[in-house]
Amino acid sequence: MTPIRVRINGQPHDLRSLPSARLLDVLRDELGLKGAKFGCGQGDCGACQVLLDGRPMAACDTAAWAVQGRSVTTVEGVDARLRQAFIDEQAAQCGYCSAGMLVAASALLAAQPQPSDAQVRAALDGQLCRCGAHNRIVRAVLRAAGVPA
Repeated sequence: MTPIRVRINGQPHDLRSLPSARLLDVLRDELGLKGAKFGCGQGDCGACQVLLDGRPMAACDTAAWAVQGRSVTTVEGVDARLRQAFIDEQAAQCGYCSAGMLVAASALLAAQPQPSDAQVRAALDGQLCRCGAHNRIVRAVLRAAGVPA
């Protein structure tokens, strides 16, 4: 079996999993990157979100073959300032959605370094958080961007 060559968090990897394996399972089981979580299994909740070439996508419904020659960023590769802002704002209550929130926020900040409150809320709209930490999460993203909340 030919390995799948991919950059993950800036490092080259030759994946040995079956090409049809879910990217989420490859990240968690083969590479030990446990930040992305299995949620709905349909790409709707955001718990498994990663960046593929800088764009948010669900790892639970993406086959490993689809990342051949591409760049994947997981929550483990997200800017430390953004992660620290989540800590400072106590934006992770149970933490289950945090990886997806951080990844979506990272994509937003790359495209819009100083977003408005409305832009943050729109970017995080597809991320489900059942704890009700949305306002703290928005404040954390604005803090990371240096925008007053």
